[in-house]
Parts: sequence; C-alpha cells; structure tokens
Amino acid sequence: MENKMFCYQCQETAGCTGCTQAGVCGKTPEVARLQDLLIYTTKGLCSVTTELRAEGHEIASNVDHIVSKNLFTTITNANFDKDSIIEKIDTTISVKNELLAAVKNTEKLPEAAFFNAERSEYLEKSKSVGVLATKDEDIRSLRELITYGLKGLAAYTKHANALLKDDPELDAFLQRALAATLDDSMSIDDLVALTLECGKMGVQGMANLDAANTGAYGNPEITEVNIGVRSNPGILISGHDLKDLEMLLEQTKGTGIDVYTHSEMLPAHYYPFFKKYDNFAGNYGNAWWKQSEEFESFNGPILMTTNCIVPPRASYKDRLWTTGATGFPGCRHIDAPYGEIKDFSPIIEQAKTCASPKEIETGSIIGGFAHEQVFALADKVVEAVKTGAIKKFFVMAGCDGRQKSRSYYTEFAKALPKDAVILTAGCAKYKYNKLNLGDINGIPRVLDAGQCNDSYSLALIALKLKEAFGLDDINELPIAYNISWYEQKAVIVLLALLYLGVKNIHLGPTLPAFLSPNVTNVLVQNFGIAGITNVEDDMKIFYA
Repeated sequence: MENKMFCYQCQETAGCTGCTQAGVCGKTPEVARLQDLLIYTTKGLCSVTTELRAEGHEIASNVDHIVSKNLFTTITNANFDKDSIIEKIDTTISVKNELLAAVKNTEKLPEAAFFNAERSEYLEKSKSVGVLATKDEDIRSLRELITYGLKGLAAYTKHANALLKDDPELDAFLQRALAATLDDSMSIDDLVALTLECGKMGVQGMANLDAANTGAYGNPEITEVNIGVRSNPGILISGHDLKDLEMLLEQTKGTGIDVYTHSEMLPAHYYPFFKKYDNFAGNYGNAWWKQSEEFESFNGPILMTTNCIVPPRASYKDRLWTTGATGFPGCRHIDAPYGEIKDFSPIIEQAKTCASPKEIETGSIIGGFAHEQVFALADKVVEAVKTGAIKKFFVMAGCDGRQKSRSYYTEFAKALPKDAVILTAGCAKYKYNKLNLGDINGIPRVLDAGQCNDSYSLALIALKLKEAFGLDDINELPIAYNISWYEQKAVIVLLALLYLGVKNIHLGPTLPAFLSPNVTNVLVQNFGIAGITNVEDDMKIFYA
C-alpha cells in the first residue's frame, strides 16, 4: 500500500515501524506532510541564520522564537490544525527570504534555503522532503534522533522564552544543529558527535528553564495536592506552560471560577508563587491519554497550553481551547506575543455557564521534590543510605501512554522492595503516584520532581549524591534507570543523561522506531542502553 505519510517520532507509531496511512496520534496525512514541510522550511531558515552568524551578524530574538515555536508545533499531539501550520510555513519562508538577502556567501547553503512556493504547491513539495528523503538508514536514523532531540530542546526553550528568558547560545546551537541535518558531508561519526552535543545543550536548556521557572515562581516545595473537586464551576488547564497558568489564575481571581491542573500541569502546585490563589483548587484526572473521558466529566472549559492533545469528542470540543504552539481544527485559539497578557475572558465567561466538575476521585497526592527540596533533605537521605534503610533509587521518569504494556511500570513499582525509592518526573508518574507505597524514615518512596523538563532536577540530585558519597563516577551510585518514553521531550532528556555519563538506561515499553539497528548497537555498546522485558526478569537484572 502506498504511503500517504511517514512518521515514526513517537513511541506508539504503528507497528513500531512508522505511521503511513494516518497517525496513531490522530493527525491526518495532510497535517503530517505539512509538518514535514514546516520542518524543512525551518531547516532552510536555520541554514541562513547559521551562515549569517558565521559572517558576523546578530540574529533577532523574534527569529529565534519562530524556530523554537515551529519545532514545538510538530511535537507529537501538539498541533492538528493545518491552517495554523500553513501560516507558520508562510511566515518562515518570508523571514528566511528577508535574511537570505543579507548573506554574502550563499554557495554552501542547501536547497531548503532557497525554497519558495505558493500554498497550492506545499503538499506536492512535502512528498520529497519528509523523513524518507534521506535514503541511507543510519544517516536517516541519526538525523532524526538529532531532530527529535532538538524538538524537545525547543519545547524547553519556548517555555523559558514565555518567561522572557532567552539563551542566544542555545538558539544558535539549535539552529546550527538543525541545519546540519541537511548537510550531506556530515559522516556518521560527525552525526554521533552532534547527537552528544545535543545532550550537552539539553542540560543547558533544562538549566535555563529551571532558572526561569524558579526565578518567577520560587523553588518547588513539598506539597499535598487535592485530587477531589469543589462546588464551583471550573477551568481545567493542561500542558506545561506555567506563564499561561499564572495569567489564567490572575484573571479568574474573584470570579467564582476555580482552576484545576491536569496531567503535566500538576507540578505547578509545588511552586510557592501559585499558593496565593484561593481559587487554585487542585489536580483533576490523570495522564494525557485519559483526557477523552476526564474532559467529558470535568464539565467546564479546558485550556491546552502545550502538546498532549487527544482529538476531542464532539461532546466537549466546544469547551476545548488552545494557546501557544497548540491547535486543533474547530477549537478556539487564544494567543499573544511574549511579554503581553493573553485575554482568557472568553474561557472564563464560558466557565460561568458550566456545571461544576464531576468528582472522579478523592484524596491527595504529595510532590515537590525538585533539586532544592531534596538538597534540604540530603543529610536525611544520605543517612538512610548509609544505614541501609534505602538500598536503591530507581529513576522512573518520562511519559505515560495508552498501550496496555505500560501497566508494566505500575507492576514494577509495586514489586520494588520496600527499601527502594522512586525518583520521577513527567507524566510517567501517573502509573504509580497514587499507589500507597509508604515512606522510609519519613522520606516518601515516590519523590516527584515535577514535569518532564524537571528531569534536570533528577540529574542534579544524582550529582549531589555522587558528591556526598565522594564517588568518582555517577554510575557507582545505587541508582538504576527504568524510563518510559513517548515523545520528543523524552529524547532530549535521554541525550542529556548520556552526556552526563549515565549508563545502563532501560527504555520502554519499546525502543524508538527511529533507531536503526546500527545506531542501536552504538548506543548499546557505548552506553548500555537496553529495553524492558517483564517485571520479574528485569528486577533480577537491576538487582544483579
């Protein structure tokens, strides 16, 4: 059967080989191909900005923001709206052409730098610029590994930009690396080196975002979050963008509307800044993939600030709003430039007409174990390790997903000995953060550092423990890595961990489809990357 599209960037890609007829995520072939073209035109823009920097020019921050937003738009489950994507292609070509006129030496620029077309030609052009345009399987694998890592890095960059924190060095690298994926002179060794450089810059990107978040909202602290509901109408906010949450809470003050977090927005409750809002009610629901039923029962409007959109049911589609890089056809979109206030009044007015949320669970969950909070507990943690009360830490960060095989992570958490502590970040935690796993000398056995980008905290915690125990190698710590992944932000986290020297990371429920056998072998031989099997056998490996 002829391919209508080709995409294999997420863990759920069809048959663990690639979506060719429609995306498992719900995107149409047309949207998939337009996303391919958006990436191609963005690479063309990046080749121009990289050459201009080499010629001594400065690049305006608005151009950097276009690149990061474009990449974020193509992350899995972020934007399904073809009109929005077409507009971004138009803008990218226009900005690229303006900058191209200032380039002195255009001889080494790739074809993408000169691409111009009418909208009517976009889909035809997309056929020749997608993933499969690179014929060599290993070169293709490394190019896509780099591209997906850059998409994850761009997501973190975008969040920092929203808080008016830019990193020109990071933007310059991101654009140079993206342009390099069009460079046919790059050998496999060159691309492997660039992949590891992505990991290095991933650490810098997460540090930049961490500084932006904590600078604006304070350091996360241990917090008990209500998972029940109140009697007021509510607005549910999902995704990752804390600035959007701040604006929504500020605009809902005194309106009688409560605000609830969903999925990856849960860790917002850990920041001291947000605790001043009386209408910040709690967290509603679970990981992103359960939203079809949970958005139905919430009754009020839902604001999607970043990726993790599941194509909505007709019954609540009129209550689903998007902002930033997100989009879905038929859903209303609210946006504003960085530094300006988004007007969420239409969402608030809709909320006033809705019933209060239907209660789907009760109780509370505890989180807030980002790096500064854990550092404050360092003496207690070190003592627990020295006395044998804590024998091992398991980093179980990453993403959740729909596949039944992901129940493995729930069963793995249940099977861990009672002297083991789970370090987590990202929505993977929803597989076990509501289990009653108890504590060790007052230290909860599930330490939630926050969102997927807060995996940076887990790296800092490991480095702090390495220092506390006077070790030379981070791999000498009693820490094992059993990480679930789903989309491209997990890719940059993985590359960051590899750059930091972490070895023997287990990835599941499947290894990425975009890793060719030869590239997989490189990761296995150099870093000990492995998959998962079953809880009983994997437990033997981790405790060998």
